[in-house]
Amino acid sequence: AESVEEVLSNVSLAPAQSLWTTEASGSVKLRMDEDCLQEPITVHQMFKASVEKYNSLWALATRKKDKWEKITFSEYYHRCRTAARSFLKLGLERFHSVAILGFNSAEWFFSAVGTIFAGGVMTGIYATNSPEACHHVASDSKANIIVVENQKQLDKILQVRDRLPHLKAIVQYSGPLQKTVSNLYSWEEFMELGQDIPEKDLDEIIRSQKANQCCVLIYTSGTTGKPKGVMLSHDNVTHHASRAGDVQPANSRQESLVSYLPLSHIAAQIYDLWTGIQWGELVYFAQPDALKGTLISTLKDVHPSSHMGVPRVWEKMMEKIKEGIAHSGYLKKKMVTWAMTLSLEAHQKGINKGEERPFLFSLADSLVLEKLRAELGLSECLKFFSGAAPIGKETVEFFLALNIILYEAYGMSESTGPHFMSGPKAYRLASCGKVVPGCKFKLANEDGDGNGEVCFWGRNVFMGYLNLEDKTRETLDKDGWLRSGDLGRADKDGFLYITGRMKELIITAGGENIPPLPIEDAVKKEIPIISNAMLIGDNRKFLSMLLTLKCSFNAETMEPTDNLSLEALECCQQLGSQAKKVSDITGEKDKEVYQFIQNGIDNVNSRAVSNAQRIQKWTVLPKDFSVSGGELGPTMKLRRPVVLELYRQEIEKFYM
Repeated sequence: AESVEEVLSNVSLAPAQSLWTTEASGSVKLRMDEDCLQEPITVHQMFKASVEKYNSLWALATRKKDKWEKITFSEYYHRCRTAARSFLKLGLERFHSVAILGFNSAEWFFSAVGTIFAGGVMTGIYATNSPEACHHVASDSKANIIVVENQKQLDKILQVRDRLPHLKAIVQYSGPLQKTVSNLYSWEEFMELGQDIPEKDLDEIIRSQKANQCCVLIYTSGTTGKPKGVMLSHDNVTHHASRAGDVQPANSRQESLVSYLPLSHIAAQIYDLWTGIQWGELVYFAQPDALKGTLISTLKDVHPSSHMGVPRVWEKMMEKIKEGIAHSGYLKKKMVTWAMTLSLEAHQKGINKGEERPFLFSLADSLVLEKLRAELGLSECLKFFSGAAPIGKETVEFFLALNIILYEAYGMSESTGPHFMSGPKAYRLASCGKVVPGCKFKLANEDGDGNGEVCFWGRNVFMGYLNLEDKTRETLDKDGWLRSGDLGRADKDGFLYITGRMKELIITAGGENIPPLPIEDAVKKEIPIISNAMLIGDNRKFLSMLLTLKCSFNAETMEPTDNLSLEALECCQQLGSQAKKVSDITGEKDKEVYQFIQNGIDNVNSRAVSNAQRIQKWTVLPKDFSVSGGELGPTMKLRRPVVLELYRQEIEKFYM
């Protein structure tokens, strides 16, 4: 067997003194050991190998005028090279960035890969960002070029353009140019620009790239302050794309997926873009209004073989199926309840270990559950993933009842996405699986129950935060382990269970440490009319809670409306309440609903570990949390500091 030294002797890396750096042009030592001797390669080397393997297979599919237009891996590669030459023509400097602002598309992919081929650093900007938040990313990453989707995104950049000294050009990839602006190009114009840049010049730049240099910047979603630029190396991306895909058993037909989650977030980027190239997958691009309701019709149209959602997406699908069941006749309801109960029981007993399925379960699946999965467009889907935030037990069990096993993945931007993954060979209820092959973990400062801070090690651990030495030193310990800030415990077989966030841990005035998630999940499960629940109590004498009700959302703006959701309406009817709107209930206007909530809270309190863990006071807020309202981040994660600020008056009333 080869040693690390022998592998490295055949590879040309940039000289490096340390495991971390905070400069875009810096280079790092790789965390290579005998467990992961895979040769370090650049993004271009990975893509070139894929083109040789998958040359004429379809790679990307875009919906144009009611039909899917597809391109092969070979065309994909050549379009990335064309984009790279155009970026060089526009003056992209080495280790400066191209920032991409817009919804997922083939052009997003060409821009991302083309930037790296041209020696730049690619960075995504969330499409939901304000002009100021866009400025922070573009300025911090010294963007030479910004690629925008449409007029709406262009306007944000034009507002801050005069404060971006490194910016040389803007490219718009969708919709006609409505303004004459200096150095603004349409996508077609852009792709023509680099014609006079010789291919050999591009090849020279590609050859000069080293696997331990930076090629991607992922900005953290800023739930705890200003977004930080997470620098990822070629080796972070290529090694992890090959390892994270490796956890899943190969499918005999080509894998396909629908790309719809924000690509500026590591989860979608590693899953849609990098793993797609490495494993020869066909990526269909969803419509920009996917999360406003068109996702399911796209899924029904293409029948992907694998699908990833953040918990909120799975919850929305759950609500859709529940509404469908609520509207069906007595007999169908009975059938569905019978089938779902059978499926959930079978999974809880653990039939997924390849044992023979009980006859009744198979019958229930083919008669009832298959049809329910088809309603979500998941009839041919074999792998279902959840990541980016912890998923509630109720959601996991609901999907098990549909015979869908949600494989939870867990990681962070700083670990190039998933460090732990579940899969057919590594699945336990409530666990986020085992470490990805070649990665390691440890629990630091374990308490008596075996809970400690989850720390990561592996070639997926990031290079450092751009221009932020103090933050980098805080996140990496002296030996180079990445500190996640999450609390977890592991069982004897190495399955990890996340028990809370250290930053979210509530420490009461009495000194009791309380992780909020389990209590919040229990409340949402106990009281089905509740959409969001946030526990309060840091430095306080007792616990209190902010609650929001399930409502419908405006299809255009995605803002919560005052109308109760179908599920909430059903619940009200069963209670004998006439409420149709959120405002019919709030402010204790609806005694039945308030009593129902109080009973639910009492039930949760009756199971509390200690007195300190009981919810003493609660209130129902006038509207649900949303991304546009600021309470949720781009991946629907609860932004606790923002909520504390927004609802400070309501919170203070609890403790007066």
